[in-house]
Amino acid sequence: MKYYKIVLLRSSAPNLTYVSTQELTLGSVVIVPLKTTVKDAVVVAEVEKPTFETVEVVAVSEKCYGAEQIAIAKFISEYYFSSFSEAISLFLPYPVGANPCVRPLDEKEIQISSFQEKGQAHGSAPTLSTIQQKAYESILQKDKSLLFGVTGSGKTEIFISLFAKMLEEGKTSIFLMPEISLTPQMEKRLKVYFGDRVAMWHSKLTKKKKESILQGIEEGSIHIIAGARSALFVPLSNLGLIIVDEEHDDSYKAMTRPRYHARDVAVLMGQKMGAKVVLASATPSMGSYHKYDIVKLDKPFVETKKKYEFVTGDKLDHTMLNALHAHYKAGNQSLLFLPTRGNFKYLYCESCGKTHLCPYCSVGMALHRKFKHLKCHYCNFTEAIVDTCTQCGHQPLKSDRMGTVEAIEVIEEAIEGIQVEQFDKDSITTAKRLKDALGRFERGESQLLLGTQMLSKGHDYANITLSVIMGLDYILGLADYRARERAMSLLFQIAGRSGRAKEAEVIVQTGDPEFFQTYLNDYELFIKDELAFLEMADYPPFVSLARILIAHKDEAKAAKITLDTVTKLKAFKDVEIVGSGKAPVERVANKFRFNILLRAKNRVPLLKALHSVDCREIEIDMDPVEFS
Repeated sequence: MKYYKIVLLRSSAPNLTYVSTQELTLGSVVIVPLKTTVKDAVVVAEVEKPTFETVEVVAVSEKCYGAEQIAIAKFISEYYFSSFSEAISLFLPYPVGANPCVRPLDEKEIQISSFQEKGQAHGSAPTLSTIQQKAYESILQKDKSLLFGVTGSGKTEIFISLFAKMLEEGKTSIFLMPEISLTPQMEKRLKVYFGDRVAMWHSKLTKKKKESILQGIEEGSIHIIAGARSALFVPLSNLGLIIVDEEHDDSYKAMTRPRYHARDVAVLMGQKMGAKVVLASATPSMGSYHKYDIVKLDKPFVETKKKYEFVTGDKLDHTMLNALHAHYKAGNQSLLFLPTRGNFKYLYCESCGKTHLCPYCSVGMALHRKFKHLKCHYCNFTEAIVDTCTQCGHQPLKSDRMGTVEAIEVIEEAIEGIQVEQFDKDSITTAKRLKDALGRFERGESQLLLGTQMLSKGHDYANITLSVIMGLDYILGLADYRARERAMSLLFQIAGRSGRAKEAEVIVQTGDPEFFQTYLNDYELFIKDELAFLEMADYPPFVSLARILIAHKDEAKAAKITLDTVTKLKAFKDVEIVGSGKAPVERVANKFRFNILLRAKNRVPLLKALHSVDCREIEIDMDPVEFS
């Protein structure tokens, strides 16, 4: 009889001890009884016979977590303040007997010089330009690098060449993209070169499809996994390469426990598994630019002229409508960006100035005219549209900020015949809707793609000759030390979607054109100026930040937990308490919210301080990207 310490998967339960008649290995996935049910669990250690009575393991599965997976999960749980169970549950285990480090691919499977084996692929390998070839060779010489390439510079061709190189060496690859960049377009491009060797992985896949992909990995027929954050944890053997595209994107940061950042975990995984890591962006994050070796692609693949025009205000004006009309009549396509989704605007009272709030959260109820209701985007509470102020009784309530639905109405009324594709989280709710919307746009059935941040991510259409960017001042005015970076990055990303093959026009709505004009042709100049500002102001990447969140139904209790935590943290001299008190959004789902913001020159003292106060009553967000 042997005794093992076991962690239940997807559970907050403490470590438990079980007995087994057969010898188990570290990382084995087992099925154990718990009260009246059975649970999946993972073996984390062999222990001496305990003094208390133990229950026997019911069964040992055909799955096992690799040593590297366990080591990375331990890091995630300690650095991002989650349980080990929450961290290891991110990963999918390997089949028993598959050595995670060494499982060479079949010789016959890696003949890829022509990419034209039967049933595998349909095109020839991309021919790289001199600049691309130089970047490709430079990447091959580095363990980790940042590919800093302007939009339209041909980063994808370099990625494809790197995947091909890995296949030649008998290695597998992971290709990460922000959630919505799982566009049919990218899938199509990868399938042309790698056919069934590539599989797309994301949370919307059915259980059956996921099982089919995992079987393909196990059999050695799938060698490239492309997808969102979760693709990082798929059990590929002999991993040689991880690419994180659009590495600046905040959707790589998980907003629930474990609050890990996929980009940073990818870098760690590369080190642990001996894989090359390539981060890529046209607008790299300050931290990546500061930390990693840079490989540059300075020029777009096809150089076209781009004309910028700046306008003021917060509505769709004649300049924008005239431009949209002209490009539509010329047979071209356009993009229009709004910084809000749906009719994400609030009802407010002209008499007392109060916003109509959610009864359970201290935020305005967002107006969704299409569905004729108000919705809270924090707790999802929904109610019918109201017309009377709950504070002073005045009516009617007003709503001024323009949302996507209202913008579409204005455009369709002004431009007869134009087909507008709404492109935000309210309209694109499934992978099929995404595929259909982009399919219509690609075929020219719709002429305007109108939406929110989703527009900025990875779309490449030759016929777009106009980008209209509204509401940049709203982003510039956010209470976030990265507000300028977010606004500038968005401008570059959306402007970069137009002018891929033809001359283009970019209309930017802002009251501060001088700020943007300085950097229009040189994002690197902006990075250098912004890094100087961040260093002077003591912000990342020159310090480490952490945010502690406290939420409780009793406001006095939440305030006391906050005060007690601050008192304990004051003992740590190397950690600065930047601020503490009520969160910007004071109440969500009927819980009162407080937060504490900390920073330190070095991570070690910050982590030590945080571990000293960590408890069930607080939530710790290391390297936060969200401050509301």
